[in-house]
Amino acid sequence: MNFASFIASRISFRSKRTFSKLIVRIAITGIMLGLSVMILSVAIVKGFKKEVGDRIQTFSGDIKISRLDLNASYENTPFNDSAALVKNLLLNKQVTKVMPFATKNGIMKANDEIEAIVMKGVDKQYDWSFLKQVLVSGHVIDFSDTTASKRQIMISQFTADRLKLKLGDSFVMYFIQQPLRKRPFKIVGIYDLGVEELDKAFVIGDLALIRRLNSWKEGQIGGYEVRLADFDKMDKAADDINNLLPANLKAFTITEAYSNIFEWLKLLDVNTQIILVLMLAVAVINMISALLIMILERTSMIGMFKAMGASNAAIQEIFLINAFYLIGLGLILGNALGLGVCFIQYQTHILKLDQASYYMKFVPININWLDVLWLNLGTLVIALLVLIIPSLLVTRITPVKAIRFK
Repeated sequence: MNFASFIASRISFRSKRTFSKLIVRIAITGIMLGLSVMILSVAIVKGFKKEVGDRIQTFSGDIKISRLDLNASYENTPFNDSAALVKNLLLNKQVTKVMPFATKNGIMKANDEIEAIVMKGVDKQYDWSFLKQVLVSGHVIDFSDTTASKRQIMISQFTADRLKLKLGDSFVMYFIQQPLRKRPFKIVGIYDLGVEELDKAFVIGDLALIRRLNSWKEGQIGGYEVRLADFDKMDKAADDINNLLPANLKAFTITEAYSNIFEWLKLLDVNTQIILVLMLAVAVINMISALLIMILERTSMIGMFKAMGASNAAIQEIFLINAFYLIGLGLILGNALGLGVCFIQYQTHILKLDQASYYMKFVPININWLDVLWLNLGTLVIALLVLIIPSLLVTRITPVKAIRFK
């Protein structure tokens, strides 16, 4: 252990502070609260982006392929299902699933209540893995009986509450077309996506029923729902898919279809950056104050060391190492507090949200350990670099005046 480390350890762990004791505690508390807030901010934003993004992705796919025309409604323009096209799409390593679908506007009527809705029609190729995880009750549509499947429907908990429906209930849906058609349905499953924009807009039924209502030919569909292996490479995958599609088809990304939600998620990144800067600034200012007071409190010690031949750099090193110990303690406490709150929220969902405003019923948490590591290293390095400036105060202290200073 060198001279600076030895003296710094004595000051940090064995000396009895007087005036600086309270200031040091405030500085450590500032580091602790600053880091814990930064960890919580990043974890919450990552949680929102993951939960909301994942739920939209798994329900609507990463990319939708539909007919290229001026149709802006939910009523799809049909085209023929092509096994050859699907095979070519699956050759792309980013594409994991390609599933046909169609959508149709309708009005649900039950218990003297009505609700405008969009039926999303799927077939036996549909991947139910995510919807099974968010099922509140019941089961997914059973396509083993092609006649019975046309009467089966899955609705969201939001829609069930609005229309006072429950699992097993029957109701009538009116489909908006000429002539107006109505069909009876039985609820076989109730799900809760947690994203109100989707929960209140969609129900899930049989693609074959939509095909019959629209008088489409056998094998015609409204579009393909494409799921990718990596969401971050979605734009590149969309370009690759468009290069494979015939001129009458077009691939649209999920960020285009739900631009309002994804733009909102981007705004969260800006808010997080502001919080990180503010918290880091508060922590650093507290440490600067603590370091200045520690230097002033030990002016006589500094003068004595200088009289004995210690250099300014060596004395600066003493106080910087002392600051490192204090910052380290603050970081340990900050990690314990921040990660502890994250763990409690992740397990209990104790902090609730207004789903209509935030798309979620609770504050989501997603801890990335690499983010936690960078927050710790960034706080430590920036704080120590900034503290070099106030540590220069020791160069202004002369041995004669310092020894007299009591």
